[in-house]
Amino acid sequence: MKLEGTERLGFLIHDAARLMRRRFESMGSAYGLSAAQWRLMVRVVKEEGLTQARLAELLEIEPISVSRLIDRMQEGGWVERRQDAADRRVHMIFPTAKSRETFGAIKGVAGEVFEQALAGLTPQERQTVIHGLSTIVNNLSDGETSCRQPVISKGSAT
Repeated sequence: MKLEGTERLGFLIHDAARLMRRRFESMGSAYGLSAAQWRLMVRVVKEEGLTQARLAELLEIEPISVSRLIDRMQEGGWVERRQDAADRRVHMIFPTAKSRETFGAIKGVAGEVFEQALAGLTPQERQTVIHGLSTIVNNLSDGETSCRQPVISKGSAT
């Protein structure tokens, strides 16, 4: 079964994600964090106490890269490492007050980017886009739980 336009689906999703990421980086650069650091900080604020290994898995980067990223963020006062009480070899990552305070600004920047991305779409079209992408993610996730179902409220793009 061939549906009209589906041969471009992967390219469109990739390009949309790339352009949104670029816009977010541009708008969020005032905080002095790279895109990878933003992503890590958001994960740590939302799910305090993740292990470095789990962060590597969620961010889809190598554990050594996560370790270096955390080193830089710890030096900047964004996160702190704590040893797991059950296994001293395991480090859990927690946000600092600085991260928690900045998290609100991150959400504001993300909201602006989402609004720019969805400009020109009716509320119903926005719902359809989000529902369609959520279905694609669910169809391909093979039980992964790293993506949560988005909640769309009237007049909201997030």
